[in-house]
Amino acid sequence: MADTFQLEIVTPEKMVVKDSAEELQIPGKNGYLGILPGHAPLITELSAGELSYRNGGQTHRFAVAWGFAEVLPDKVTVLAETAERADEIDANRAQSDKKRAEEHLANGKTEDDFTKAEGELKRAEARLEVAQHK
Repeated sequence: MADTFQLEIVTPEKMVVKDSAEELQIPGKNGYLGILPGHAPLITELSAGELSYRNGGQTHRFAVAWGFAEVLPDKVTVLAETAERADEIDANRAQSDKKRAEEHLANGKTEDDFTKAEGELKRAEARLEVAQHK
């Protein structure tokens, strides 16, 4: 069995990553998934969170939000609405986004308001978490 697998992270705007990986952690809709070479095939919906992968002893982190991941034994493709490296994240803006999402969550009137605010909050928290690793 190979020691690595091919990893591609793609957003609607661009190819963010095309690299090999020894290990991958992705934020699935129902929790984080750990992927190693030779993993059983699956497709999962992404949540907002931190995606990290290791290659050559170095860990790379991204804040991702929504989309899908296709896992094959030798390749993982992540199709995300957004994917940001730590150095691309404005921590002050992310903190403001978090505060605004918390206010929307506290003042929501409908179920849709709460669902949208929860998503905004998860994304802001993921961005803040990844930004700490600059």
